[in-house]
Amino acid sequence: MDHHSQMKFIHLTDSHLVAPPQSLFEMNMGARLKGAIRSIIEHHRDASFCVVTGDLTHWGEVGAFELFRNTMNELPIPWHAIPGNHDLRSVFSMILPDTPVTQNGFIQYGLDTPQGRFVFLDTVDEGKSSGFLCSDRLGWLKSELEYAEKSETDVYLFMHHAPMPIGINGVDRIRLTNGDEFSDLVSRFKNIRHLFFGHVHRPCHGVWRGLPFSTVKATAHQIAFTLDPDDPLISSREDPAYAVVLIDQDGVIIHDYSYFDEDKAFIYERGAPEGSGEKPAHQKDWD
Repeated sequence: MDHHSQMKFIHLTDSHLVAPPQSLFEMNMGARLKGAIRSIIEHHRDASFCVVTGDLTHWGEVGAFELFRNTMNELPIPWHAIPGNHDLRSVFSMILPDTPVTQNGFIQYGLDTPQGRFVFLDTVDEGKSSGFLCSDRLGWLKSELEYAEKSETDVYLFMHHAPMPIGINGVDRIRLTNGDEFSDLVSRFKNIRHLFFGHVHRPCHGVWRGLPFSTVKATAHQIAFTLDPDDPLISSREDPAYAVVLIDQDGVIIHDYSYFDEDKAFIYERGAPEGSGEKPAHQKDWD
């Protein structure tokens, strides 16, 4: 395993596609995902692969999954997906048959990379918007973690639902319902470097019980930022984003990239205060 060279991958989530010609919340979700793909091709085609952490579709229809598959297949790099609560496992596996499934029918699998083992989890609790990891799925995760520990391999975890409350009531009510059980398992392993998830439709990063985590804006609609404990789930028409992740032996660096803002860049010239024509003394020697 070559820890010395940096690996780049893309974290993209929650495309919420609907079967054409429908739109959703007066937004063209297909165009928003296509915009992300165009941006990745233009700026990050050197990434090793792309990971999509669930809610690929909004209603789970065949046409929406086909649109997702066809759009993602425009990428010149591999991509890997897991389901979210809006998706249906049966349709997911029918349209994306190359995605591995466990013997019990869960869409969970591992991927070996130059920086360690990427472990993809299926948190879907069909019929509910919250997530759940049953004993089957936790048992599968445990054996993955034990194998990686024995092989002295770093692990990166991917799932749809947040396992912890993040302070936004509308999201916290539909998080992973057995986050404590998940935490009890993963806290026994010292080789887990990061947890990536979707579902939140907001940028949110931090450390939970010693486990570094991150999520990124959806390519679809966002969830409004409100920390009022009584607020329901409130959506927002904020622009979408994806994350560019850089991993090496020293760390995990995550850049959230608002790809609809690409035309807003400008050359930075500090200038000088109006009327003086001179930079302040403490800035004169700056490059």
